Amino acid sequence: MAPSGSRSVDCWRVLYWIPVLFISLIVAWSYYAYVAQLCIETIENTGEKIVYLLVYHVLFIMFVWSYWQTIFTKSMNPLKEFHLSHSDKELLEREDRRESQQEILRRIAKDLPIYTRTMSGAIRYCDCCLLLKPDRCHHCSACDMCILKMDHHCPWVNNCVGFANYKFFMLFLAYSLLYCLFVTATDFQYFIQFWTNGLPDTQAKFHIMFLFFAASMFSVSLAFLFAYHCWLVCKNRSTLEAFRAPAFQHGPDKNAFSLGTSKNFRQVFGDEKKYWLLPIFSRYQLLFSSIKKSQCECSVISFPHIFPPKPLRESQSRLLSNGQSEGSEDRDTRGETTVTPHLRSLQNTANLSVLCALTKDVTCRYEVNVQL
Repeated sequence: MAPSGSRSVDCWRVLYWIPVLFISLIVAWSYYAYVAQLCIETIENTGEKIVYLLVYHVLFIMFVWSYWQTIFTKSMNPLKEFHLSHSDKELLEREDRRESQQEILRRIAKDLPIYTRTMSGAIRYCDCCLLLKPDRCHHCSACDMCILKMDHHCPWVNNCVGFANYKFFMLFLAYSLLYCLFVTATDFQYFIQFWTNGLPDTQAKFHIMFLFFAASMFSVSLAFLFAYHCWLVCKNRSTLEAFRAPAFQHGPDKNAFSLGTSKNFRQVFGDEKKYWLLPIFSRYQLLFSSIKKSQCECSVISFPHIFPPKPLRESQSRLLSNGQSEGSEDRDTRGETTVTPHLRSLQNTANLSVLCALTKDVTCRYEVNVQL
């Protein structure tokens, strides 16, 4: 017999799907109202009807596709190297003083590519997952796990929005906004006819009226939300980082992860322009998940910063590469010096998660490009 605590958790997990079910029902009704009641029953011009249906179905498919991807893309978690070993856990549990615990965590963190700290300057440690948090990683209480580059937990998708699905979330906002704007614009003239008694007295006129109200109200809210996340993408910040700047040894730095608008955008949508508008994995960090043998060019671009450069330790390099690296010096289009060591055999998807979570080091800006 299952324990009562387990049944309670299962009940809460079912309740988490109520917002998703609500959105799904709204979308299903809007499809019926627009296609059956507006286009088929009300619009008499055949050419107008065909154009409306073609454009509508393109937007509808992209909207539903991106929404599906946002919901069912599994969040990415930190590598096992960030988890404490059994001996380290025992050692940490035996220590009662906070200073001693921090000393243990600092010893472990020195072999990991971790640069962010708590606001008090301590090592970021998750008591629930028993791991050292990679940069930009946060624990989600709803998912009960640490999420790489966590932005927020969205109840409307019942999932954490983070490294794995942030592109899908952005496309979901974009296509849902376009969907609502298109429905509002094409339904407007028939909405006016409803109030001027220009429509036949059928049930279609009530669908047309409520469809206009629903689409226009969702358009306003989606426009503000989409504009806000566009600003976050341009600044390379998450929602959590916008409210509280990431802290480092020298203190908080709200622009610590910004590489410039263009590179910030490509860090979310990838380098391949043909995939930008499609809710599929196009970010260069994820291309390795299906490639067993390939090369990765890691360009370390020097930028003016208040820190002196901090070279990676041997153990830190091991997280990024299983093979040897060789360096070459080149100059990019802006005249900045770049060092491009080739990192081979990035076979573990989790390694790529860490790469993205640490895409921009505080002292040296890392840009990962794939060469197939």
